Amino acid sequence: MSEQHIATAFDRDLEAIQARIMKMGGLVEAAIMESAGSLEARDEEQAEKVRAGDAAIDALEDLINEETARLIALRAPTAVDLRVVLSVMKISGNLERIGDYAKNIAKRTGVLAQLPAVPGATASLRRMAREVELMLKDALDAYIQRDAELARDVVERDLEVDQMYNALFREFLTFMMEDPRSITACMHLHFIAKNIERMGDHVTGIAEQVIYLVTGDRPDEIRVKADDTSVSMLEG
Repeated sequence: MSEQHIATAFDRDLEAIQARIMKMGGLVEAAIMESAGSLEARDEEQAEKVRAGDAAIDALEDLINEETARLIALRAPTAVDLRVVLSVMKISGNLERIGDYAKNIAKRTGVLAQLPAVPGATASLRRMAREVELMLKDALDAYIQRDAELARDVVERDLEVDQMYNALFREFLTFMMEDPRSITACMHLHFIAKNIERMGDHVTGIAEQVIYLVTGDRPDEIRVKADDTSVSMLEG
């Protein structure tokens, strides 16, 4: 078999895997916003759809892992090609974790629907989730376009998500101190805020993989988390 034929087969196989990555990314983007939307609307039916939909995300990750393993075994990629394949596996893993966090948020919707609403909280969480969803869209675009600058922009924007989380954390503490009846709801809301903040971390992980893929180097500096909270509630 000629080297050109082998290269063509590798490119074809990789293109199929990357198509699955983009499909998985689309499902995860939708899960982020649908989980936040169900929370704000107290829509338990929509939340259940998010929980059920996580199975499709998990199945895609399993399929991508199988196909990348097969690609490595059959094509024995080296250098840049191997870097691409390994990046695909790590990106799919980050997407799967983001999907899990969206599912976790959806699980809280039914509980919070039975509790008194905390004014403004769910709208703030939806805005935070929207920022993460936009970051994810850009991270995936950066991957397809091999755009390291866009990926670096995504990494920097995670600081905004951290700041939003910190502001919500302080807001929830204030609510609990002023009205002990809000403690249970605020504990659940903090759990959700932390899940969204962790989504941002995984999106950043995707962006960092893009930087590595394009440049061959890890980001120059270790990303500093803008999380100044000293108390952790419901880390679960």
